[in-house]
Amino acid sequence: MPTLHTLRAETPGCAHRNHLNNAGAALPPGRVLQVMQEQLDLEARIGGYEAADQATEQLAGFYQAMARLLNTDSGNIACATSATDAYARALSAIPWQPGDVILTTENDYVSNQIAFLSLKKRFQIKLLRAKDSDAGGVDLDDMAYLIRQHNPVLVAVTHVPTNSGLVQPVEAIGALCRANDCWYLVDACQSAGQLALDVQKIGCDFLSGTFRKFLRGPRGAGFLFVSDRVLKAGLEMLLPDMRSGHWKSPDTYEPAADARRFEYWEMSAALILGSKAAAEYALQTGMDWIEQRVRSLAEQARQELSALSGVRVLDQGTDLCGIVTAYCPEWEPRKIMAYLWDRQINARITPNYVARIDFSRKGIQWALRISPHYYNTEAEISAAVAALRDYPTS
Repeated sequence: MPTLHTLRAETPGCAHRNHLNNAGAALPPGRVLQVMQEQLDLEARIGGYEAADQATEQLAGFYQAMARLLNTDSGNIACATSATDAYARALSAIPWQPGDVILTTENDYVSNQIAFLSLKKRFQIKLLRAKDSDAGGVDLDDMAYLIRQHNPVLVAVTHVPTNSGLVQPVEAIGALCRANDCWYLVDACQSAGQLALDVQKIGCDFLSGTFRKFLRGPRGAGFLFVSDRVLKAGLEMLLPDMRSGHWKSPDTYEPAADARRFEYWEMSAALILGSKAAAEYALQTGMDWIEQRVRSLAEQARQELSALSGVRVLDQGTDLCGIVTAYCPEWEPRKIMAYLWDRQINARITPNYVARIDFSRKGIQWALRISPHYYNTEAEISAAVAALRDYPTS
């Protein structure tokens, strides 16, 4: 495993910012930037199709690296342009009928909730949300009850919501889905790259994610895991193209045999190679160590923020990760962001429209989100908290 000094030296942005917005977009390693720039330079010299032809073997390595990261086979990985894009492709594969039930949680991601409501409007499906436990996070007993009572076609869970440090028990939920024969979709947008993911243990049928966050890859790139069960059942995304399907005759086509049936023809070779480099970098660094360090830095942030007068740390749940949310009535969102920016500190304001249920329950309209990554230092956490302590409130 590389040393922290090496990891920071390989991250150009560390020289310029105290970057605590990794839940938004992390600082990429230099090698991710290098492989993308080399591919773009090659495209400029010889042409885009020709450059992709020369990178065929390297592009295939993307699927192999992601398979290693998720403990699956390369044929179960599809490339997408974002986590939301991947998620929508998975949702589109379900042959919805009026009265079908989607079961989700009160902490599912805002874009997913909007997609569910759109499906409800278009197909007259039913949307149910399992309630939270008193400790925070989904109440597994309530989820099990709703599964038994309503026989949902799909159970959809966000592993880590964007608006708090909560980690949902996706493995336990997967066991419930397998026992009751439900399709199971996991949004790993905020967990991929900070938590070790094993789709075999999770037991999901789909798992979507992005590269720009904790995986430290490029923006505009995402991925989708597709289970063998999905492939054997013949599910495919709505509106395939010549990448995801094969035109067999004027009136027939055949879906691709593997997860490529969830891909489109037009993909950026530079982004795929950058994503491959990011996945390999995470594997080389070691996901178990990454998870331990991220949790440690986040816990330091929670403890130090809790010691500030008037500050509420908002994260609830028995299992917390690298997203830290806090609120102080004396902070003004735009001013606090400008104040931190002037001190070379990157953080983020999470508004209430991304967490209508959670923030309403917490009685807030917004939260300050701090999300460290493994290349951050303990001193950077303390510096950010010290800046918040010294923020002029009058």
